[in-house]
This record gives sequence, C-alpha cells and structure tokens, in this order.
Amino acid sequence: MGSSSNIVSNHNNNNSKDNHYHHNTSSSSSSSSCCDMSIKCWCRMKLDHCVLSQSFLYYVSTFIIFGSIATIYAWLAFSPFQRPNLPSLGCHRDNEGSWSIGVFYGHSPFSLKPIESVNVWKNESSAWPVANPVFTCASASNAGYPSNFVADPFIYIQEDVLYLFYETKNSITLQGDIGVAKSIDKGATWQQLGTALDEDWHLSYPYVFDYQGHIYMMPEGSEIGEVRLYRALNFPLQWTLHKVIMKKPLVDTFLINRNGNYWLFGSDHSGFGTKKNGQLEIWYSNSPMGPWKPHKQNPIYNTDQSYGARNGGRPFVYEGNLYRMGQDCGETYGRRLRSFKVEVLTKYEYREVEVPLGIEESGKGRNAWNGARYHNFDVQQLSTGEWVGVMDGDRVPSGDIVHRYFMGSMALVAVAALVILVGLLIGAINCIVPLSWCSQSLGKRSDAFSSWERPSSLSSKLRRICTRLNRMSSFARGRMKPNSCSGKLFSSLVFVIAVALVCFSVKYIYGGSGAEEAYPLESHFSQFTLLTMTYDERLWNLKMYVKHYSRCSSVGEIVVVWNKGQPPNISELDSAVPVRIRVEKQNSLNNRFKIDPLIKTKSVLELDDDIMMACDDIERGFQAWREHPDRIVGFYPRLIEGSPLKYRDEKYARKRHGYNMILTGAAFMDSTVAFQRYWSDEAKAGRDFVDKYFNCEDVLLNFLYANASSSSRAVEYVKPSWAIDTSKFSRVAISRNTQVHYQLRTNCLMKFSQMYGSLGSKWSFKGRKDGWDV
Repeated sequence: MGSSSNIVSNHNNNNSKDNHYHHNTSSSSSSSSCCDMSIKCWCRMKLDHCVLSQSFLYYVSTFIIFGSIATIYAWLAFSPFQRPNLPSLGCHRDNEGSWSIGVFYGHSPFSLKPIESVNVWKNESSAWPVANPVFTCASASNAGYPSNFVADPFIYIQEDVLYLFYETKNSITLQGDIGVAKSIDKGATWQQLGTALDEDWHLSYPYVFDYQGHIYMMPEGSEIGEVRLYRALNFPLQWTLHKVIMKKPLVDTFLINRNGNYWLFGSDHSGFGTKKNGQLEIWYSNSPMGPWKPHKQNPIYNTDQSYGARNGGRPFVYEGNLYRMGQDCGETYGRRLRSFKVEVLTKYEYREVEVPLGIEESGKGRNAWNGARYHNFDVQQLSTGEWVGVMDGDRVPSGDIVHRYFMGSMALVAVAALVILVGLLIGAINCIVPLSWCSQSLGKRSDAFSSWERPSSLSSKLRRICTRLNRMSSFARGRMKPNSCSGKLFSSLVFVIAVALVCFSVKYIYGGSGAEEAYPLESHFSQFTLLTMTYDERLWNLKMYVKHYSRCSSVGEIVVVWNKGQPPNISELDSAVPVRIRVEKQNSLNNRFKIDPLIKTKSVLELDDDIMMACDDIERGFQAWREHPDRIVGFYPRLIEGSPLKYRDEKYARKRHGYNMILTGAAFMDSTVAFQRYWSDEAKAGRDFVDKYFNCEDVLLNFLYANASSSSRAVEYVKPSWAIDTSKFSRVAISRNTQVHYQLRTNCLMKFSQMYGSLGSKWSFKGRKDGWDV
C-alpha cells in the first residue's frame, strides 16, 4: 500500500508538472498571439496610412493637373471681357429662358420679313438700320421695371400708334405681370410705359380686343382656375376686373367673332389623361361675356405636343379666311409656330389644315435672338395696308440652365470615375475603400460576434461591399499590366477622355448658354455688312470664313470682292446670311473700298479672309463703332512716329503705350464716308501708289481719315480675345517676307505723309471704360 501510494503520489506530481507545463505553454502561446496580433494591427495601420498617403498624393496630383487643364481651357475658350451696361436689376439668368420681342413687316401676313430686312433707319440715338429684337428685358429694366424676360406679345393699334402688351417676368417677385410699351414709328423703337396688370398670381398671354366701344384684356391666369376679362379704365395702364367668364383653368386663350358667334379657343391641362401642350378646346357664345357652351367635338385635340394644338398668338383673317397660330412644343416648350387655315367652324364641327407661315428660321443657332424657339405671334394690318407683326423669340431652350449644370456635373462624376480607374491600374490606389473602414480589417472577429451578426444586416452587407471593391485593384492590374504597351495605351486613352470631359464640364457649367450675343446700344440692335477681298487660290479660306462669320449675330450680309480667277458658286458656301460675290475686272487692292450702292447697312466690317476670331470680338468691335461711327474701329493697332517715319508692328505700339493707326484688314467703318473719301479726287495719287506697289491701301485710308475727320480722333482700338491667321495653314499669304513688306509700308508712310500730312496724335491704350482696349 505504501509503494502504491508513492506511485500514485508520483503520478499526481507528474500530472501536476504536466499541467504546470501546459499552463505555461498556453500562457506563452497566448502572449505570443497577442503580440503577433498587435504587430499585425500595427502593420495594417501603417499599411493603411501608407496607402492613404499614396492615394492622397495621387488625388491631389490629378486635381492639380485637371484643374490646370480646366483653367487653360476656360482662358482660351471664353472671352475675358465683361458685357457692359447690364441693368443692375433685371435680365437675370432664368431657367424659363431669355425671351425678347421682334417686329416684322410685309404686304401680307405670309410675306413678313424682320425689321432689319426692310432697312428701317433712325437717327444717331438709335440703331442704323434697326434690327431685331426691338424690345428686351433691358428695355423694361432700364425704364425702372425689372424684368428677366419679355414674351407673349400682342399689339393694339390706335391710329398710327402701336401699343405692345406682353408678359414680363418680374425680377423681384419672379411672377409674370403684364407690361405695356408704345411706338410711334411702326415698331422701330418703343417707349416703356409701365405695368398694365399685376395680380397675386402669374399672368401672361395678354389678349387685347375691342367690344362695344370698350377695350378689354383677357390674360391667362390659369393658376387660379379662371378665365377673366379686364376692362380699360384709363388705357393703357389702368384696368379693372369686369367679369369672370369661365371657371376653368384654360391657358393661352383667345376669342374671335366669326359666323355670328363668339368663339373661345384655349387649352385645359388639368384633366385626367390630358396631354400637356397637345390639347385644345373650343367654346362658343353670342357674347364675349358668356355664357359659354362647349363645342361638340371637345377636346378638339388631345395629341402630341408637336402638333400645334396650344395657341400661339392672335388669330387673323386674310382674304376672308380665318387662320390660327399654334405652338409646336415637341423638342422644347415653344420650339416653333405653326399656322393653320380654319376650313370649318360650327357648333358641331371644326376642321383646319396647316399652311406655311412664311417666316424663315435663322441659321445662326443660339447667336440669333430667336434661334432656339419662338412661340407667340400677333399680326395686324395698318391703315396704310401694310401688315405688321410682333413675335417673341429665345436663343436658348426651356430649362437650359438646369440642363447645363446637370450635364456638367455628370461629366465631373465621369472624370472622377476615370481617375479612380487609372489609379487602380497603375497601383496608385490599392483599395477603393481603406482597409480600416471595414470590420474584418480590425483583426479576427470573435465567434460571439459572428454568431450574433446576421448575413442580411447592414454591417455584413457593408463588409462584403468593401471586400469586393478592394478586390478591384488586383483584378484591374491582373487583367491589364500597367507597364505593358496595351496598359500604357489604355491609360493614355483614358487620360484623353478625361481631358475632354473636363473641358465639356467647364463649357456647360462656366460657359453660359454658348451664345455670342449682340451688344445693344441704348437698348437697340443693328446689323453690318461683312466685306472681304480674295481670289481663287484662297477658296479654302473663304469657305471656312463664310461658315464661321455668317453665324455671328449682327452680320446681315457678306460681300466677297473677287479679284482674280473663277469665282465659286454661292451654293458652295455654307452661309446663314445672304452672300454676294462682286467680281472685279482688275486685281487691285483699291477694290476693297470701292463704292457699292448695293450695301444696305451704314457699317461695314472690312475683314481679311485669313483672319479668324470669335463672334463675340466682332460684336464688341461693332458696339465700339456704333459709339463712335466717325472713326475707324479695329483690332490691329499701330504707332507711326519718328523722323523719318517707320512702319513697326503692334509690339512697338505696346511698348510706347499708344497708337494712331488701325489696320483696315480688320476694322469697322462708315461705308459711305470711308468709300467716298477713298475714291475722292484728292486720294487719286494715293490710289495710284497702292496699285503700283500692291500694298498700303489701309495706310492710305488712315491718312485720309486723320486729315478729314471733323473730330480730333480718327481711330479706335478693340482688343480681340484671340485671332488666328489661317493663311499660315493654306500657304497663300500675300506678304510672306515680313522685312520686305515692312519696308514697302515705310515707303508708303513717307509718301502719304508728304501728300496728306500726319496721322495725328498718339492715343493710349486703356482709354475705354469697359476695358476692351487693354
């Protein structure tokens, strides 16, 4: 028993030792595991920090690169010059558009031409000739009635006075009111009278008519669900509510007396299943005051919005037939007008057929005041038998601002996606979501947590998403090696696409509507004739020249002085305005200033066919000339001074901070004054000198202006934002040897100074308040 006890005791002791050993081993293992886990956590944190630092550097680098590209693109693409004389209140960018109003004349309602086509001239306080639009938001705002746009024009004629009633969007309340203006010269100029009607709800479509010796207005007020008649107490500014003639939210309503009844046309968009802008209803009564009964065919239309169902202005009677104007809203609200001849109008039947309106759409796109849409038209006959019409127009489609910002934002999102893609490919980004953001990166999760977490829980889904996103890095590099030829090609292609998207985004967000608008002078617009001189070897230049400049807003006509060779057919030139080719018998530079009685505008822009610049620069030059029509206003200054005189480039003028000559290869001038001076007897010796050396016609005109001008100043400079000499690409430049060319012009200076005197005083740059000559 004793030995047995010893054995047992020894066995227990051994077990005790084994337990102690295992306990120590377990403790050591646990301690080592904790240490390893701490090291792993630390390493992972360092890795995350390294990855984040590397990714941060990559993101900052790409931001700087693409930001620089965006800045350079904006600097190159957009004019640095601000539009002057904008109303402090009014004419704000509006998502509904930038509507304005134009005037048209003709011998019939179907032969109307815009006011600039009939060559209406005014004195120096206006435009010469007057051009559309004749009434804008600035017309109302500058008169003290802030407006974002003017639209829905209707005219009321009293003897020889035209009253224009229109919708004006109040810039302060952002609500539609009814404004009124007056013209005593058949619509060439307008005097803003004020606000005719202002309610607590939106008003538009001010249909004005006579009835039993009173003047009534029936504006749209569908917001309150009523059709209201207002009667003039003191025409045209004081009106009172006369009667609510219908409890129905009709839009764009008019009424007309026809076949013994009064007929009311309008659209009700409130009904179930009604197609907006595609519905039309007719009601009839024996009086404008009602009661009104619905037409048996109502709704007359409930169709596609491009059909022209919604009314687009006042109906008119011509040669005994009734015509209705309708809006085509297919592409955008108020895209264009359609005219319909009413063939049958009874209580039981209505039938109309579409007929051509006769008004041509402009090919200038957004540079035209009505290039994007026009949707309301009122035409009436004057006492003289002539027809006059007013029509609204807009250069941008409905919702343009929202559309541009949306497209620009989507382009930026696409650029961000491409940046991440390239980062994954080249290894700059190892994970899209940092490892420390995911639960599994914090070490091994406890079994208790695993059993508690449901597969459908948010944390579980987030962890799976993180894992899959982070695998994209290795997947992308596995599919395409970044250092391989295909990898480099792919990265380059992505970079080019990203650059294009950045420019696209800048254009849409920062670049505005994309329109290069004309500049009004005292709220009036005008047009000029563009004249260039060329020959057969420069046809390539001419085609590009005509296509570009014919889209500029104020260009009314292009005259091509053809000096040599076979002239092209007009059909070969892509032009948005009329082009006239004047073939000359002799190849002479004097032909540039030849008296041309067919030129209809007072202003002519002499512009060489190898100069390309932005339409906005052209418009600024035209504006500057309209301010000083007695001067040569151009884009290339020179300073002529010294003894003897010497011809130098623009850099010399810049260094000496002044100029006294403008090159007429890109300059505005009064066509009558300039051409008569050039072809006067006094200038004959100078013209002969020009023919002898085939040079210096522009220098001669500057001398003639300097010594014949009634003012002390004969020239004005406007700086273009950019200009390109296209002759460098076609290799048909007239003056290839600059040194020889400058020497010839120096000889001209000395000769002309002997004939006509000096070029006058030096005029400094930075003399204009608008900064256009900096």
